[in-house]
Amino acid sequence: MWKKSESEPSNPQPAPAPQVQPLPAPRSPAPVIKDHAVIGPTISIKGDLTGEEDLLIEGRVEGKIELRKHSVTIGKNGRIKADVYGKVITVEGMVEGNLYGEEQLIVRQSGTVHGNIVSPRVALEDGSNFKGSIDMSPKERPAGAAAPEKPIITIKSP
Repeated sequence: MWKKSESEPSNPQPAPAPQVQPLPAPRSPAPVIKDHAVIGPTISIKGDLTGEEDLLIEGRVEGKIELRKHSVTIGKNGRIKADVYGKVITVEGMVEGNLYGEEQLIVRQSGTVHGNIVSPRVALEDGSNFKGSIDMSPKERPAGAAAPEKPIITIKSP
């Protein structure tokens, strides 16, 4: 049997708690990158383009580009001979054709457009080059949408 020796203190100190390294702070999640396609500067396409993702064009395209629910960006190296349909269209390169933006159309300082623009919001940056017409008419109201109420004017004669 074990006997307590005289040299040991009567109230032993508890063993020190093991050193626990704190967990590293959780990193913020990686930024969400929207799906987008890129047509590189060495790519040349003749024909129609359609898709369901955003598109960046740095190459050459001849034909028609139709991404009505997505953004289309013509990069500084992009050379387009096509009508372009997109939700938001940004031009940094050169476009020869009509542009149809569902929400917005932007021609950057480095951009050149030879064609007509149809979009409810249009921005031409200082230094951009544009030749054509701009139609900023609002979209027609969907069927069944109520027309805004007009004030009723009543005229009474004496």
